[in-house]
Amino acid sequence: MEASLGNTARKPLSILFALSLFVSGCAFQQQEVVSTAADTSKIQQPLTVSTPITQLSDEKIQLALKNAYTKFKNDQSGKNADYIKALAEVDSKLYGISVVTTDGRIFEIGDVKSKFSIQSISKVFTLAGIMQQTSPAIVQEKIGVNATGLAFNSMIAVETIPERTVNPFVNAGAIASTSLIEATDSAQRWDLIKANMDNFAGRELDLNEQVYQSEVNDNLSNQALSKRLESYGRIYSDPLEATTVYTRQCSVNVTSHDLAVMGSVLANHGVNPITGKRIIDADNTPYILAVMATAGLYDNAGSWLYETGTPAKSGVGGGILAIVPGKLSIGVFSPPLDGYGNSVRGQLAAAYIINELNLNPYDASH
Repeated sequence: MEASLGNTARKPLSILFALSLFVSGCAFQQQEVVSTAADTSKIQQPLTVSTPITQLSDEKIQLALKNAYTKFKNDQSGKNADYIKALAEVDSKLYGISVVTTDGRIFEIGDVKSKFSIQSISKVFTLAGIMQQTSPAIVQEKIGVNATGLAFNSMIAVETIPERTVNPFVNAGAIASTSLIEATDSAQRWDLIKANMDNFAGRELDLNEQVYQSEVNDNLSNQALSKRLESYGRIYSDPLEATTVYTRQCSVNVTSHDLAVMGSVLANHGVNPITGKRIIDADNTPYILAVMATAGLYDNAGSWLYETGTPAKSGVGGGILAIVPGKLSIGVFSPPLDGYGNSVRGQLAAAYIINELNLNPYDASH
């Protein structure tokens, strides 16, 4: 029976550098934007947005993608993440861009079928899972939602900031989030997390075993974080078990297409516009997007928000996920990372598309 993160015990409401990919088969490259349309009759409820997504024509979106792909394709800035061997070995030339709109249209160009490990982008969906099981108020109380101003794997943040875990997107907070999933044991915890990610993607995702083995045998820093959290009462299951499950969730394979579909659920107020299924409550999406906006691109989150006005999340596998609430989601894959740990071309391409289509929600001109 499929595991599901449902509304159990729900309480009142209270973004240029690095890598990863394990390619299954040959790299897929194309020079023209491919667009497809979903069966919009599946969507459970009408969208309510200030500027209807239908005002963005296929031609405008296709042109923005094609220009973003061409403009940054030859950018050789950054380098693959090298502290995980499997990530360092990924072809740094791989580059794919996918867009999924809230009315179910799909636009793609480049290596959109190339698989890579989701890494820290997985934190978004585990956050969504615990929010479904509990509430935004519980997340704020037990995990925290403030940016640290320190590195994503900082022990100093745990030691000096009263909230300890601080937010779900730094490693300490992500491990604590994993531990907060309501489960009887490690196996059920993993099944719930994986099934939730599959629901967001609209398909069954697979595990990148090579990446997982690389990471699980070299995660002493994260283990130390989890044990320190335990001493502060800020871990909610066995700390080493939570660390292992967290490492496994980071090793799930996705493509740029998958990222865009998964992000479209959040853009579409909790409903997957491709499958038509409600994945999370609409009331939870603003809280998830808020944390993405303030902490999604590590220490470069402020610059990203300043330039685009949109929530985003990166992973050292080379993925970038950017969301324009009520309109669309952008998934980009390009392994070379900047000094912050964010995909160089991923940020450039996503920002170009957002600004070219005039999607910055803070822009008074639309």
